[in-house]
Amino acid sequence: MNANAVTIGIFAAVIVVTLLITAWAGRRNRDAGSHYVAGGRITGWQNGLAICGDLLSASTFLGVAGILALQGVYGFFLVAGGLVAFLLVLLLVAEPLRNLGRYTIADVLASRFRSKGVRAVMAVNTLVVTVFYMIAQLVGAGVLISLLIGVPYWVAVIVVGVLMAVYITVGGMLATTWIQIVKAVLLLTAMAALVVLVLARFRFNPMALFQAVQDSSRTNLFARASGVVPGLDLVSVALAQVLGTAALPHILIRFFTVPDAKVARRSMSVALWILGLAFLAMPFIGYGAAAIVGQAKIAAANKAGNLAAPQLADVLGGPVLFALVSAVAFATILAVVAGLVIAGSGAVAHDLYSSIIRKGTATDAEQVRAGRIAAVAIAAVSIVLALGAQNTNIALLALMAVVVAASANVPVLVLLLFWKRLNTVGVISGVSAGLIVSVALVLVGPGVMGASALYPLSYPTLVSVPIGFLGCYLGTVLSRPRRETEAPYEEMHVRAMTGGTPG
Repeated sequence: MNANAVTIGIFAAVIVVTLLITAWAGRRNRDAGSHYVAGGRITGWQNGLAICGDLLSASTFLGVAGILALQGVYGFFLVAGGLVAFLLVLLLVAEPLRNLGRYTIADVLASRFRSKGVRAVMAVNTLVVTVFYMIAQLVGAGVLISLLIGVPYWVAVIVVGVLMAVYITVGGMLATTWIQIVKAVLLLTAMAALVVLVLARFRFNPMALFQAVQDSSRTNLFARASGVVPGLDLVSVALAQVLGTAALPHILIRFFTVPDAKVARRSMSVALWILGLAFLAMPFIGYGAAAIVGQAKIAAANKAGNLAAPQLADVLGGPVLFALVSAVAFATILAVVAGLVIAGSGAVAHDLYSSIIRKGTATDAEQVRAGRIAAVAIAAVSIVLALGAQNTNIALLALMAVVVAASANVPVLVLLLFWKRLNTVGVISGVSAGLIVSVALVLVGPGVMGASALYPLSYPTLVSVPIGFLGCYLGTVLSRPRRETEAPYEEMHVRAMTGGTPG
């Protein structure tokens, strides 16, 4: 059997397994609760693995490995920040979110602010973050499949887009969760195998690996940022990772899939341990690719370095390991995209259609049908946008979503829990300011405009996050509370901390 046949066979096996999971879950996907949050029946260890499956995306496995191999230690900040973010989630928001939410992030805010405007602005923000992040995953899928099987990039993107729509429309959150669990186990196994094989090349001496990287690389991959603008940009990237990862909608809605706040906290503990080990493995994979494969070959296969990890697997283990690692990367993309679509379609169906258009009168069947239609629409839009982003590093694309999440979601969630005066206008102005400013600064920054950029930092978190907080503050102090649609802070606070109501 030739290498291409092995690759196609393993890819086909991954697709078959995910479709079988979807068919199994589809028989249990009967109402809105099971469709959006798996009926709240996911256990702590299951949810912890699924969270890892959500966060360890193609941007982590493929994009960060490429950045480490071609640009150096800068890439490690793209993953290290995520671990800090999850620690913040564990300590501050995991339990309150589970106690306040139902299906979406807008439900959390609606526990205090019963306003159509709040739901609408949060739904739009969720869609923006979802589409940004989905583009990154689809680009990774297109590049990977077109290289391995020889089909055109656009065909690969469309195939993945169709698959993710099938997962959500048939299996809902239960299928998404189990696909993420399977993917997490496969990815962690593949990463462990690559690390062991890389270190074996250097007699299990990490310093020998780092020295080989230093000797063979055209640039100093261990150099730190120097200068005012590079230094500020690095701080802004780290801030985006810490705050934005903690506020990604497809991560936060995972707390609604467990029975109670205690299980939510336990699932975060599981995720932290697993993610910590995975993040420690990334420098060995990225630097191993630079030392063993070589920067020239990595850049020749893909300018952004997105294929560094599969190329490393090819050198270390031949066609079979190459096919296995590539198939795992493919499963990674499928799982993360499924989580994104369920978050985005929930925002459309539950927040916009059911709560605003139907004013809470939609039946479960109508909500599920609306969610399925929204999933197909989101998939279609993301496919179109991904077709024009083939040569963009997927880690950097995903970071755009993280910037928006940090700027628009973090201020309102923090102030909801810890600032008594926050009101409806403050929420709407804060989310709007963070969303608009972060997207605008990304568009006029170096990542889009290059040398002609009007804003010097690639990631505007240092500016956009404070503006999000400022928008919440100014909107609150310059307006009056709407007593008829705002629950007392004390009532919300008791519910957030205990899961009950004040007695």
